[in-house]
Amino acid sequence: MNKVAFITGATRGIGKQIAITLAKNGCDIAINYRTQNEELETTKKEIEELNVKCFTVQGDVSSFEDCEKMIKEIIEEFGKIDILVNNAGITKDTLLMRMKPEDFEAVIDVNLVGTFNVTKNVIPYMLKQKNGRIINISSVVGISGNAGQTNYSASKAGIIGFTKSLAKEVASRNILVNAVAPGFIETKMTEILKDDVKEEINKTIPLKRIGTPQDVANVVKFLSSEDSSYITGQIIKVDGGMLI
Repeated sequence: MNKVAFITGATRGIGKQIAITLAKNGCDIAINYRTQNEELETTKKEIEELNVKCFTVQGDVSSFEDCEKMIKEIIEEFGKIDILVNNAGITKDTLLMRMKPEDFEAVIDVNLVGTFNVTKNVIPYMLKQKNGRIINISSVVGISGNAGQTNYSASKAGIIGFTKSLAKEVASRNILVNAVAPGFIETKMTEILKDDVKEEINKTIPLKRIGTPQDVANVVKFLSSEDSSYITGQIIKVDGGMLI
């Protein structure tokens, strides 16, 4: 029987590449969406072409009730969840003095509270089966901070604390909890950057390049495999050496 992986926010970018990579590794995939869209259908088709199942569930990770409903639907479909990747996230960047309270709350609600909501509903099933892998997508700015991202940095720093604490709680049940902290990665957010800005960014990275979604997905694949069976509570930076 294939392992089952649930990846939140997987219709594009890093999340999509994680879903495709785990599908290539033989996992059946569950992904969520808030509203039906073309990106969802494209991702679902690409996954199914890899000869695994792709199950889609509707729900907003910032809603506990939605998460409860989504997890129940996935369990009804597959009977289990072996791998959880908390990837869903948003940004609303601006300096703190200009930041609206609702923009701070929205980022915390999706990125940090969303991670709690999904994990809280998945963990009872993993505890029962005495096995599981939880991989949370944090960010290097959760470690270093970044001007104009107090909300985003706070949410990603919170995920790091959440990861380490939960890892201690569930290790005795063979549930491993780790986080991946990407640096600058080629996504729609970085596509809009001007070439001279990208050049300046590259100067700060020892490997002299912006990372790819596949770079992140490869680490998630490792953390979800038996090859990582003695690793838990760790934060693995995927940043080309930017925060050495």
